[in-house]
Amino acid sequence: MSDVPPAPPVPPVSPQPTYCAAAFPAPPTQAVVLAGGQGSRLRPYTDDRPKPMVEIPGTGLPIIGHQLAWLAAEGVTDVVVSCGHLADVLQEWLARTPLPLRVTTVVEEEPLGRGGGLKYAARHLPWTDRPWYATNGDVWTRFPLREMAAFHEERGVTATLALARPRIPWGVVETNEFGQVLDFIEAPPSPYPVNAGVYVFGPEFAALLPDVGDHERTTFPHLARERRLAGFPLPQGAYWRAIDTAKDLTEAARELAAQNAL
Repeated sequence: MSDVPPAPPVPPVSPQPTYCAAAFPAPPTQAVVLAGGQGSRLRPYTDDRPKPMVEIPGTGLPIIGHQLAWLAAEGVTDVVVSCGHLADVLQEWLARTPLPLRVTTVVEEEPLGRGGGLKYAARHLPWTDRPWYATNGDVWTRFPLREMAAFHEERGVTATLALARPRIPWGVVETNEFGQVLDFIEAPPSPYPVNAGVYVFGPEFAALLPDVGDHERTTFPHLARERRLAGFPLPQGAYWRAIDTAKDLTEAARELAAQNAL
């Protein structure tokens, strides 16, 4: 009886892709916060302060305070805050407040637009040859930025934007193919993702920004055509809200109270 040859070794199973930060280069430790908007839809709250300095009711902190705490918790050590409208109010608050990271402020002497303001602020990052985060100054959110950075690295793109599905501010009507009403749904999530105002950028991104103007109308469409722009869906259950109106402040306070009651 001939010997039975040994079975060939079983090839290792390739792991499923994950967005674990340990599998990729170290995530960014620097960020830009765009805080120069006038916030006209938030008046009278913004009559004497810039929009990021508006306080979330019940928290004792302005919007930017929540942002800086979140960025620090996600490993960011250095932030450049781009100021414009009533910049001195924001600068004074930053100067007197104990902060969990290093903050530099830059002031636009004349309006540069979101893209121009981003480019101007990026010049003041401590490491211009490394990736960086950016966030709009009116966003209150919590989600794992390190996962977003790993997603960005895995895709090999120049820029990645976070995608949110905010709730529609109206109730909707569900019908069947015969036009019969089946249900009424109050404030459902949007079926379409929106730009959440949080980004990961490669070091080459700043050179693609306009000196004056809006990057969402120039740089982003250019990168999208070249397949160098990615969208990171916010994880299920992640909190996100853009603070644009007084109603948003009320809703944010209500949502915070509901979370604290759990």
